[in-house]
Amino acid sequence: MSCLRKSRQRTLSEDLIYQEQCKNFAQENGKRLGLGEDADLQFLQRGGDLLKVKSNSWKKTRFLQLNEDCKTVWHQSNKRFKSHKVFSLEEVNSVRHGRQTEGLKKYTEPSIEDRCFSIVFIGRRKNLDFIASSKDEAKQWVRSLEKVIDSIRNLNRQQNSEHWIYNCMRKADKNGDNKMTLKEVKNFMRQINMEVDDDYAQLLFTKCDTSKSGTLEGSEIKDFYDLLTYREEVDEIFKKYGNYKEQMSSDDLLNFLQHEQREPVGLEYADKIIQKYEVDETAKQMKQMTKGGFLMYFNHDEGSIFNPAHKDVYQDMRQPLNHYFISSSHNTYLMEDQLKGPSSTEAYIKALLKGCRCVELDCWDGANGEPVIYHGYTLTSKVLFKDVIQAIHEYAFKTSKFPVILSLENHCTVAQQKTMARHLTSILGSALLTQPLGNNMPRTFPGPEELKGRFLIKGKRLNKLDAAFNNNSTEDVDCVSEEDESAELKENEVKPKDQKSKKIQLAKELSDLVIYCKSVHFSSFDHSKGNQAFYEMASFKESKAENLAENSATEYIHHNMDKLSRIYPVGSRTDSSNYNPVPLWNAGCQLVALNFQTPCREMDLNQGCFLPNGQCGYKLKPEFLRNPALQFNPVNLSVGPWLQKKNLHLMIISAQQLPKLNKDKLTSIVDPLVKVEVCGIPADNAMQQTHHINNNGFNPMWNTRLKFLVYVPELALVRFLVEDYDNSSLNDFVGQYTIPLTSMQMGYRHVPLLTKRGDLIPSAGLFVHIMILDAQ
Repeated sequence: MSCLRKSRQRTLSEDLIYQEQCKNFAQENGKRLGLGEDADLQFLQRGGDLLKVKSNSWKKTRFLQLNEDCKTVWHQSNKRFKSHKVFSLEEVNSVRHGRQTEGLKKYTEPSIEDRCFSIVFIGRRKNLDFIASSKDEAKQWVRSLEKVIDSIRNLNRQQNSEHWIYNCMRKADKNGDNKMTLKEVKNFMRQINMEVDDDYAQLLFTKCDTSKSGTLEGSEIKDFYDLLTYREEVDEIFKKYGNYKEQMSSDDLLNFLQHEQREPVGLEYADKIIQKYEVDETAKQMKQMTKGGFLMYFNHDEGSIFNPAHKDVYQDMRQPLNHYFISSSHNTYLMEDQLKGPSSTEAYIKALLKGCRCVELDCWDGANGEPVIYHGYTLTSKVLFKDVIQAIHEYAFKTSKFPVILSLENHCTVAQQKTMARHLTSILGSALLTQPLGNNMPRTFPGPEELKGRFLIKGKRLNKLDAAFNNNSTEDVDCVSEEDESAELKENEVKPKDQKSKKIQLAKELSDLVIYCKSVHFSSFDHSKGNQAFYEMASFKESKAENLAENSATEYIHHNMDKLSRIYPVGSRTDSSNYNPVPLWNAGCQLVALNFQTPCREMDLNQGCFLPNGQCGYKLKPEFLRNPALQFNPVNLSVGPWLQKKNLHLMIISAQQLPKLNKDKLTSIVDPLVKVEVCGIPADNAMQQTHHINNNGFNPMWNTRLKFLVYVPELALVRFLVEDYDNSSLNDFVGQYTIPLTSMQMGYRHVPLLTKRGDLIPSAGLFVHIMILDAQ
């Protein structure tokens, strides 16, 4: 809240002093973000009036202003009653200039395009749509907000930590006198998610109150901060490898990197780490590392659990398309449930920005000859097909340049199918693949590299890819939607012989756009092998796929060596819940489609699976899922190149700055515990946990050892889950991080933590020790 709003009860003199303190506070936070006296930052801190848009009839002036912490924004929500709201810039997904949201397109005229902008949030929070007084003002709002958001995102864990603690201290200083009483110290410790007894609080306070004034101020507050943030576990490591000296030499650091972190590096690399992370310039010149530099190293990529070599695309991207796991979404248009939830172009944007490379479009006849997308025969809202294609075209390749597959569930009449084809070709243009690559009829898929920046249509096709095109404009084909067909039949139920298959007419214009992903019905593996071309692919509902993966695993794997398979949730998942994708990946299935809008363990696994290789949405399958000469079976494990038994040794040492779950209740402190789960082939699935720590979410320490035996490490995911222990009900989720075992670094590592929706919790994390050794 701004200083003016806070100080209504102050005298004029006190108010001027407090305003000056707020100004200094804001400047200090600006420096922490690396912006200093930046003009765009000052523009946001002054704030201004904007026209907020909710509907045709609801357009009202609202005041928007960046708070002194430079991370939260105050905005008026009701001028009449002078109510207000605050949101964090860490919650913002993007700021979009122009009429780029459904609300602005629907409720504003194209003539004011340049005056419009939107703040789009992570998760399900509704967008904020605004109209500025001029084109230049709209541009300044967008530029300024993007600059501050980028600065926040570029803070490392240590900088985020300092910024957070500094602002918590500010909040605890109720009267703004830059001094902290014992009561304010206790209040501050609750804000940072730490409950201590009165004796311990008094001990800390007395130790730092060297002036005996009864308050902490100036250097005393700095001493209190240093005491509170002291990392005993890191200090012990520093002492051990620094031979108990004040500074660690390049040779000492190299010894640590080689023997503890198990990194095959030389002295040059150790010198590079010192130059990059040492905070003391004198030590840096002498090629020495202080404790501060050592801690800074842990807070960056080199000290993370995630191998930085896997951060960018590093795999061979020229293998055939079916040799990759492909991040895939089901009913992508839905924001919530499958019965009455809203359909939105925003759902496609969010999925694509998360690296999804296969999106689903459920197409039905709409009014005025324009096809719409929604969940048929339900109360879900409808969105225009052409608006969805426009959004896909705009956002498909912002996160990843590799191809996007548009999976069409086509329920439209011929006339509206032709309209669909027209929109696809006109909006996607040359990016839409309309012919096989090369001069000759292909016999296998091209690779993601060859298809960069291209759109592939998955759907029904009138004929074989290499056959002459039929002169007729339409032809009857089997039911276009495999999902509808499977929903009509119970598991293992045989369709009566006298019941005719659904037939629809398929427009040639739409059919011709299906190149490498022709939808066909799956009968059996033998039938597919003898009768189907490589580009003819089937969709399997989850129960059918899971049955095949469990009882015919090797056959399924070999089927997926030649063809693509798409898996989708059963129709009974009306709440948009998800199935476990891991057994289907184990069977080599490429397009394991999940409800991206639903935060859950299954989506954590999906995000973890596609974390390496630049989060590009494509991940090369292990060779034993690509080589026809191998007979891998994840259920009945035998000896083969996949069997690389490893002992995974973990020590869960500590956590830092876990988020408060009930921010409105100051006394609500988490009691954290850590669960570690290995997900892979059935023999590898296991879970272990630490004990819980009472009333400490700031710096809990466990020092708990865990051990897992992993038979097939190339298919194993490791999930770290932090929960708030409750002895009378289910534990509450605090944060999680999922990573492939093959992307984990050994030694002492920091583990970042993500929210339920998979977004980074900036200053929170775990500190662990990892050792992966060959097992006998």
